[in-house]
Amino acid sequence: MYIELNRKGSKDLPTQISEAIGSRISSGLLERGTRLPSVRGLAVSLKVSQVTISKAYAELERRGLIHCAHGRGCFVSDAEQKKGHEEAYWPKQYDDYLPRAQLWRNFDNSEVNYPFHLAAIHAEMLPLQHIGTQMASLVLEQPELMATYGNFQGDLELREVMKVHLQERGIMLPSSNLMITSGSQQGIDLVARTFVGPGDTVYMEAPSYTGAIDVFAGRGAEMIFVPMDSDGMRIDILTKLCDQRPPKLIYTCPTFQNPSGVTMSIARRQRLLDLARSYRCLIVEDDPFSDLYFRSPAPPSIKSMDTEGHVVYLKSFSKVLAPGCRIACVAAESNILSRLIAAKSASDLGGPLLTQRAVLPFIAKNYYAYAEQLRFKLRNRMEKAANLLRQYAPSGVSWVIPEGGLNLWVELPPTTDIMALHTLAHKMSISFLPGDVCYSGEIKSRHIRLCYAQMAEADMERGLKLFLNLLSNFMSKIN
Repeated sequence: MYIELNRKGSKDLPTQISEAIGSRISSGLLERGTRLPSVRGLAVSLKVSQVTISKAYAELERRGLIHCAHGRGCFVSDAEQKKGHEEAYWPKQYDDYLPRAQLWRNFDNSEVNYPFHLAAIHAEMLPLQHIGTQMASLVLEQPELMATYGNFQGDLELREVMKVHLQERGIMLPSSNLMITSGSQQGIDLVARTFVGPGDTVYMEAPSYTGAIDVFAGRGAEMIFVPMDSDGMRIDILTKLCDQRPPKLIYTCPTFQNPSGVTMSIARRQRLLDLARSYRCLIVEDDPFSDLYFRSPAPPSIKSMDTEGHVVYLKSFSKVLAPGCRIACVAAESNILSRLIAAKSASDLGGPLLTQRAVLPFIAKNYYAYAEQLRFKLRNRMEKAANLLRQYAPSGVSWVIPEGGLNLWVELPPTTDIMALHTLAHKMSISFLPGDVCYSGEIKSRHIRLCYAQMAEADMERGLKLFLNLLSNFMSKIN
């Protein structure tokens, strides 16, 4: 088992090891019954003492994640039932370099009837017919597109269209400073693989986007989570932390943040940029939701204020157009972008040209009118979900009405066993996102994320009533 250890970090080695194994267990990479490496074997592979491994295993056993039997070893959860099978099945003992995989688990609930866990827009609200017709036309009239490798940087015509979009948002860059990626997730991954290495300090909002946490964890970064308030990331706290551990990178989703829905004020955006200048570090500005405002447009992007190239801006069109097409735009200064293009070329040999050309006409001609209609529909969905919470949520449950985006970030009383609630909800074919997965390590959250946009409207209302009734019954038994 490979675990990236930061021997100069703020956490001791037993804690780093227990958290790494705990993350693999919670995200399903280590299944129930899997036998863990022996204390001696893991100590040798990680080049630490056996005492260090014993402390880590003792902490995992204290938390109930593993069970150790003298003379037989340590196993994940109910190892007694599967001991013989797990020892014989060699792939489960084959080392990997994955520290956690929460994003994968977030999508692993396709069988539920009410998937509130998934931050997505229901197909009936997306322009799938328009994009599908364009794709069919391309296949029939330009089949050679399927025989052509896409440009590593992305289709030039699409980049020209993206250039206009970004300039209307105050980001004045030529198309040569843009790159098309397979969704913003690929953009995050490319930035991390290019600029983040083991032990580098990455600052993130607390809570943060699960997919970004997975990526930075995979690079062996030391992630430090910065609290937020109603104006976004606390830059005063971030500044003090940076004095102790200078940042290599700061990741933020400043507009209708995922998962909390909070929007960073313009004053804090400027202060964050000033901080990046003083420490000569990068900001990754992830922007999937800024077009989904309900009343007033969001503040200007951090990238629009950036005159020295500190911000890598990721603008996703996947969620709002066609998630299956996986289209996003990365905007960065030339020296930064050239290295990202090099990383992308080694990753995928260029994105599919067919999907880029399929979305191009809609983005060029129909996007703004469509976005206006979509905002109206989403606001209506949000207000209905909020009304249901006001009517049916039990005492002690709180939430903030978002100004845009797809989610409600709901806070439960401190005595609530969220994982037990999650198990019961799943039995009723209901899923939600536990807040714990929006942090790294063993930080515990009292929140859950509910998406009001992913289902047909009637299903959303029916499912939310069922969940709130379950929540009321669940809380009445523990009070």
